[in-house]
Amino acid sequence: MDATLAATLGGLVGLAVGGVAAFAFRFSERAQARAPERPEPAVPPDVAKVLAVLRSAAVVVGPYDEVRQASAPARSFGLVRGTRIVVEELLDLVRQVRRDGEIRQCDLELPRDRFGQDVLSVSARVAPVGSQLILVLVEDRTKERRVDAIRRDFVANVSHELKTPIGALVLLAEAVQHAADDPEAVQRFSNRMQVESERLTRLVQQIIELSRVQADDPVEEASVVRLDRVIDGALDRSRVDAQAKSVELVRAGENDLRVTGSEQQLVIALGNLIENAVSYSPHHTRVVVDVRRAAPDPDTAGVDGVSQIIEISVSDQGVGIPEKELERVFERFYRVDQARSRETGGTGLGLSIVKHVAASHGGAVEVWSVEGEGSTFTLQLPLRNDPTVDIPRPGGPNGATTGEGPAPAGDPGQAANGRNSPTMPAGTTVGRRPKEATR
Repeated sequence: MDATLAATLGGLVGLAVGGVAAFAFRFSERAQARAPERPEPAVPPDVAKVLAVLRSAAVVVGPYDEVRQASAPARSFGLVRGTRIVVEELLDLVRQVRRDGEIRQCDLELPRDRFGQDVLSVSARVAPVGSQLILVLVEDRTKERRVDAIRRDFVANVSHELKTPIGALVLLAEAVQHAADDPEAVQRFSNRMQVESERLTRLVQQIIELSRVQADDPVEEASVVRLDRVIDGALDRSRVDAQAKSVELVRAGENDLRVTGSEQQLVIALGNLIENAVSYSPHHTRVVVDVRRAAPDPDTAGVDGVSQIIEISVSDQGVGIPEKELERVFERFYRVDQARSRETGGTGLGLSIVKHVAASHGGAVEVWSVEGEGSTFTLQLPLRNDPTVDIPRPGGPNGATTGEGPAPAGDPGQAANGRNSPTMPAGTTVGRRPKEATR
């Protein structure tokens, strides 16, 4: 009896263990077949889709000021670090919107470097999304603000520059009226009126030229430009002033080179360089216009068909430019010596026109200068080789060279009047001097 009971109990226990094992196996299979539960998204799917196509820097903030989602521009602007907004003004705006639900907008200045010398101007717009999330959109307005500032400065400078000669003309006209019985005074005042009127005419002309070169795109209506014609036209603009000061204009370097662009713009740019060289040169000196080929920058060699660049250097033996001023000489209305600019009639626009024309033609302008020794401005333009045009190569019949030294003895330079000029004096180089690059 005892043995039978024990066997029965053992069978029941084995049956129970087998049932439990079978149930556990079946439950495990169902659990494995069941799809894994997805975590709740930090941002609703519709909101995430909208943020993905926005060009603005976007940040989604949760109810505890935690960042739920931030775009790459938002992090690159320095708005977000980790899961927090690090700009206090922006964080205060988020809290205000969360408190009353009203959309807010503000302009911010964000430092770009640790010293805060360079700032990023942005426009931020903060709005609620649902009952818990806050959306922050930030637009970079740095370029627009810079353009607005340049425009305001330009208008203010133009107004000031126009007011000076106009005011002088008014005063001189009154002086002529009061000195009607003094012929010498009338002659003196009338001469001064002529100087001021010429200055006003020159200023207006350069403002017109600057507006024209900014409005015209030489790439849209590009044509093959012969540099010989450009140089001749630029030299003609300064020939009378050069003769008045006994300044010799010398043409040196290669001939029959061509570029692509606007002949009128290039004549204006090169003419401004030559006019400056003549204006700031002492009497009985010379201004040299040298043309030569040079190797392009290694990073741009062969790009857009450019295998070489042309360098047109304008060198003078004038007063030179202080080293600390070299970086600013291409700014609009900037003049190194205000008093001397009034004497020479400078407006401060000539070099800014040169810089704009060079950039619009895919080139650059560089300057080298030492006080008391003179200056060399170099206009760099891409040489476009046209297989249908026979352009002489370096070392050809015209004796051109591509080196950076002086022109060969057989080609000392061609005077601006078309006759061969005397050999250059010792210590005067036609070739490129070392430069301080200003692009």
